[in-house]
This record gives sequence, structure tokens and C-alpha cells, in this order.
Amino acid sequence: MHPIIPVVLAGGSGTRLWPLSRDQFPKQLIRLTSDRTMLQDTVLRLSGIKDLTSPIVICNEKNRFMTAEQLRAISVSPEAIILEPVGRNTAPAVTVAALKALSVHPDAVLMVLPADHHISQIKPFHDALNTAVSFAQNNFLITFGIVPTAPETGYGYIKKGSALEQGNDFAPSGNRTAYAIERFVEKPDIKIAEEYVASGEYCWNSGMFMFKAAAVLMELKKFVPDMVSACEKAMETGREDLDFFRLNPEAFAACPPDSIDYAIMEKTDRGAMIPMDAGWNDLGSWEALWQVGEKDSDDNVIKGDVLTHDVKNSYLHSTGRLISAVGLENHIVVETADAVLISPRNRVQDVKRLVNSLKSTERIESEAHRKVYRPWGVSE
Repeated sequence: MHPIIPVVLAGGSGTRLWPLSRDQFPKQLIRLTSDRTMLQDTVLRLSGIKDLTSPIVICNEKNRFMTAEQLRAISVSPEAIILEPVGRNTAPAVTVAALKALSVHPDAVLMVLPADHHISQIKPFHDALNTAVSFAQNNFLITFGIVPTAPETGYGYIKKGSALEQGNDFAPSGNRTAYAIERFVEKPDIKIAEEYVASGEYCWNSGMFMFKAAAVLMELKKFVPDMVSACEKAMETGREDLDFFRLNPEAFAACPPDSIDYAIMEKTDRGAMIPMDAGWNDLGSWEALWQVGEKDSDDNVIKGDVLTHDVKNSYLHSTGRLISAVGLENHIVVETADAVLISPRNRVQDVKRLVNSLKSTERIESEAHRKVYRPWGVSE
């Protein structure tokens, strides 16, 4: 048996969804597309996967209590909640998850999932995961490519290589739905993105993976041995703290930061891609939330107390006060207790610049809401 351990990466800050998402209350802990938070949806949508175990969740230590409480609220007892003292990107996070998983089961398969993705179609999502299991058990390192629906310039792309068919020395018998990885491509300009989509040879890079813990750790040791050494030390000298495991701060801070893609997936000869067409969106901007949201007759997405007249193709989100708008088209308006964002939909990628300005002037609005959630209650 190869137990499948979900590894939920919940350490992001989601700055492009400011002012709703903030460092101390990031988007994965917010209800954005359902009556559950994105973290809760990420875990619950795995229900029905065979041989699934309790998840390993990796998060920022300042969000630890909210993360634990949200898991408790959906009756999920994690295998571990590992706290990162500093962010070091996805490769170190996966490394510590692999080390933890191997201490539990030597044949564990890791299913690596960011906690802040939206997936609307569960069956094709499960189908892709189930296909990946057989390849992962044969020591492939699987990445999931999203079948593109538009020439997006905000995503990286993966070019499909040859199909891993029956008769291939490595592919599981009879399975014809995985591909060798020809190359990874950085975010393209619009003209190149259009060519990629028209060719049918490229998928969006989803940031979701599956591989045996032992297999990914072997590749990490081959290509980034310093990272593995630092993570091993951070685990060995870390400590249990209530429901959490704290990585050693000094050891983990010494770990070189890198993504899984750069660290191993672009270098390994064991990589493979499985295409997925499951209504995926990484909800990386307010524009993305407009795209997936339920729209009214004027193609507006309305959240909260909002009054409109002659408003079209817009996203309006109130957390408390009335938003009233006249004559807007293709705009984003988001209200919180201490900040209001107004932006054309085609400029929402620039929200991150506003957050950087807030941070550079040490404005609290980049860090926390006026209402702050603590383990002992709420303060304002």
C-alpha cells in the first residue's frame, strides 16, 4: 500500500487580493467562493480519493491558530501542522513535508496542493489525481498542467512532450494520459500566449504535484543538497508546540529559497505532466474572482451590501458599509473597515504595488485588518 498524504501549502499572503487578504489574514483563510474558506475547500474536495490519509499542512506561524481552528471546524485532524518561521518558497516546504511523511510511512505518496486554488469540477480533478497515483508509484514526479481556456499572460506554461504510453519502460501498463515534460516556460507576452494556446501543446503550470516522498527527496538531494541539509537540520532541531511543529528558525532561515519547478522539476529526467480540465483558477487577482463568481443580469458579481445603477461587468464586494455605484463598467470595488480599493479590472495586477507602498511606509493596513483574530478572541 502507498498511502497518499495531502501536503497543503498554506503559507502565502495573497497580496493581490488586498484589502481583503492581508499578511495576518491571507486569502486561503477567507471565504471567497463558497461558505467555506479556501483552505477548507482544498481539504474537503479530496473526499473520495482512495488510500488518503490525514494532511500535512505547512503555514506561516502567525496564522497557525486560525489554520488549526479552520481544520477543526471541518473535523479534520492533520498529521502535522508545520510552521515556517520565514517563507522560503515551495521547494523547502515540500522538503520538510517529505521528511515528515517518511517518518510516518516509507512508501508515502505526497499530493502537493496550494491552499488557495479554486476548482469547480470535482470529478475530472479526482480523475487526474487517480491517474497520477499510478505514475507516482512508479517513481515519476508528476506536475498537473491545466488545459488552457484563454491566452493568459499571468501563468507559466508547460510544453507537452511524448505520451507515456503502454510499452514505455517507465509508464504504468495501459495508462496513456501522462506526458513527458519538454520544457517549462515563464509567463509569456500575449502574442506568444496566443500561439501556445492555438498549438494545443501547452498547459498552464498549476503548482500542484504528486510524487513519492522518497523519490522527490532523492531528486532534491541530487540537485539542491544544501536545501535538504538545511531542512533536515530544521526538522531535527525543531520542536513540538501544542498542535504544531515549529521548524528551527535559524536552520530554516539558512535554507536557500526556491520553487519546486526551479529546484528539481526543470532538471529531473523523472518528470511527467498530467493535463487537467477541472475548472481551475488560482484566484490570483480580483479579476479572477470576477471570472469565477456568480453574475447578475448586468454581468456584475455582487458581495455584501451593494446598490448599483447602470453598472456592468464589475466586481463589488462590501464587508460592512454600503457600496453605492453609478455608471461603472469593468471595475473592481472592495470595501473593508479600514480601506477601499477601486480599480479597472484590467489593472488589478497592480494592486501588489499598492501593498508594497503600504509596507514601505509601515502602514498597518498591509498587515492586519482593524479586527484581528487571536487564539483567545477578537481584538479591534
